Amino acid sequence: MNTTKSKSMIVGIDLGTTNSLVAFVEEGSPKVIPNALGKNITPSVVGLNDDGEVIVGEAARQRLTTHPDKTIATFKRYMGTDRRIGLGRKQYRAEELSALVLKSLKADAESYLGQKVDDVVISVPAYFNDAQRKATTAAAKIAGLNLKRLINEPTAAAIAYGLHSGIDDSTFMVFDLGGGTFDISILELFDEVMQVHACAGDNHLGGEDFTKLLLHHFLDKSGLTFKKLDQESQALLLRLAENAKAVLSSGENATMQFEKKGKHHEWVVTIAEFEKIVEPLLVKLREPIVRALRDADLKASELDCIVMVGGACRMPMIRKNVGKLLSKLPLGNIDYDQTVALGAAVQGGLIAQDQSLNEVVLTDVMPYSLGVGVVNPNARFEGDLLFSPILERNSPVPVSKVEPFFPSHEKQKTVNLGIYQGESRYATDNVKIGLVSMPVTPGPTDENQLDVRFTFDLNGILEVQVQKGDDVKRLIVEGNPGVLSKQEVQASLEKLSELKMHPREKLENVVVLNRAVRLYSQNIGERRDFLADIISFFETELATQDLEKIADARQRVEEALDEIDDDPLGL
Repeated sequence: MNTTKSKSMIVGIDLGTTNSLVAFVEEGSPKVIPNALGKNITPSVVGLNDDGEVIVGEAARQRLTTHPDKTIATFKRYMGTDRRIGLGRKQYRAEELSALVLKSLKADAESYLGQKVDDVVISVPAYFNDAQRKATTAAAKIAGLNLKRLINEPTAAAIAYGLHSGIDDSTFMVFDLGGGTFDISILELFDEVMQVHACAGDNHLGGEDFTKLLLHHFLDKSGLTFKKLDQESQALLLRLAENAKAVLSSGENATMQFEKKGKHHEWVVTIAEFEKIVEPLLVKLREPIVRALRDADLKASELDCIVMVGGACRMPMIRKNVGKLLSKLPLGNIDYDQTVALGAAVQGGLIAQDQSLNEVVLTDVMPYSLGVGVVNPNARFEGDLLFSPILERNSPVPVSKVEPFFPSHEKQKTVNLGIYQGESRYATDNVKIGLVSMPVTPGPTDENQLDVRFTFDLNGILEVQVQKGDDVKRLIVEGNPGVLSKQEVQASLEKLSELKMHPREKLENVVVLNRAVRLYSQNIGERRDFLADIISFFETELATQDLEKIADARQRVEEALDEIDDDPLGL
């Protein structure tokens, strides 16, 4: 596609744990932009090929089992932490790896739209904390994107649903279970206003957890220890478990088979066994649902409908479990994968004042309480602080509120305020996201009043300001290992600029070749010999640099691989 668009266009991106998408608004309707392979979905996988070039998406996913040391997936779970992940000889943060995925989506959008794409709305889990949101902001900056807005994933899904359904005056729940996170939002749509009443969630619950439980059960039955296996075997087992999970989404049983040191391990798992294995995860889905309903002051019977999004919702047991909990069947006409990206695109269109869109007023809420740690008069030990909320969860955003605080004793020279996120009465049971300090003059405590203001903006970013008398200081939240400084963002920009990205137009050849190599590693005997011949043939054709011959050869190779690769996920 090569079309003339307004320079004010803002695309929407669903940056997911497992898959990512980019979308835009055309003539009042959001549309997903296909990638270089013609697919709407790009796996959130980053790797290096044998020449040291960066590959993103399907080309990298095909190398997860054959080159686990040069391929990385599910790194979104480490956003907002200082964890480094090895890729080849270098270490990267989750922001940097996410930036590579964003750069790939940006390139796809620019190729499809025929114009430069800079402005973007990116969706994040509603329960992402301050550090995780700032990490996403940093990833966008590193990718060369101008972030106009972060939008909560369930809210984006609700926008897309509202536009699609054309239904007004309804109260509904968005149940978002993705690859790595779980979010619940309760919204009301009335008079072209989309109002979020409450949200809850779990940043450590997603489809990957169902996969891992299936994997560990197979390991237990086989007498294998995951940590004692080599990287390639570990990666293969994870993919086998993911494949079995997918098969169980549409069938009654699935077979897992694995060869190691001449020993064959096989397990046929039924859907009933799978449901029993993952029962602890199904139980964990209940608490956020209950919390969101309670905070919205609603009963399940008052919901008009339930909208389910996120790839993990393909598992029938999820729909059955939600229907049982809420005594209402979820809608069945929602695209689990694309809805969030479409909603993010609509939000981008609204920000850009796209005249083809009906104006929708969106109000969102903050997903967690924010406050400071204060001295506990009944402290059991030093540092045993109480949590004093300043902003409570599900307050409409943007929101700004100020509370007074005082030194704990007259000789105090500095007041250190720990910033916490959570709901526990005790500060240490919540998540500490930063520390701010203010010097004070020793003296009567009531003469050293500090007015502490918390401001939570539309992107879910927290700012802290302290005022003492006429002296007003805006303090930077420090001590959070998950937040990159401006200097570190610039360093990441320079670091990634040195990486060579594999040419986008050659990506489909890489995918086919990597798929053949992966199948070669997973087969033996006559199949392996046949695959060796296929790989040699395709490499020879690639060396000719004759585009017509390569295209013909690619089609022939794909047809041959399809006959061998009967795996529904292409694993």
